[in-house]
Amino acid sequence: MRAFIFSLALVCCTLVGTAAAQSPVVTVSEPWVRATVAQQMATGAFMRLSASHDARLVAASSPVAGVTEIHEMSMVNDVMRMRAVAGLDLPAGRTVELRPGGYHVMLMDLRQPLNAGERVAITLVFEDRAQRRFTQQVEAPVRALGMGAAAGHGHGGGGMGAHTPPAGHGGHGGHGHGGPQRP
Repeated sequence: MRAFIFSLALVCCTLVGTAAAQSPVVTVSEPWVRATVAQQMATGAFMRLSASHDARLVAASSPVAGVTEIHEMSMVNDVMRMRAVAGLDLPAGRTVELRPGGYHVMLMDLRQPLNAGERVAITLVFEDRAQRRFTQQVEAPVRALGMGAAAGHGHGGGGMGAHTPPAGHGGHGGHGHGGPQRP
């Protein structure tokens, strides 16, 4: 009987270990959200993501935003463009950086201004190769408009790359996607 129980325990541990080894683990480091100014309805969340196995960031949500999307910014004919993307690949063992001027989580239809020093809860939704979804909660500090990435990982300025937003665009870049202004 002892041999049977030992064998059963060994099989269970093996199955659990195999399942755990196949489930990707995504490490989120250095998350932060850009502070907003009065009347601003959108901002970006930035972070570094590292997956143990191939995975994909497919969605996000936050209680501070009515709409949350994954976005990409890129230069097209000397104009900074931003667009929503269906997902962001996270190759195993590589760090993917969500940063100003590149990929980021866009928080839109903000329910209130976000001030430096506050924390924003964000739920990230990932998919593994078999398209099984799993979530991860992140608490991201809000950083002042001028601090940006400089406070987190030393990439300087915190603006949208070399792009300086026009006046009235609330610091998330002059891409014309700030949504409606607060009354």
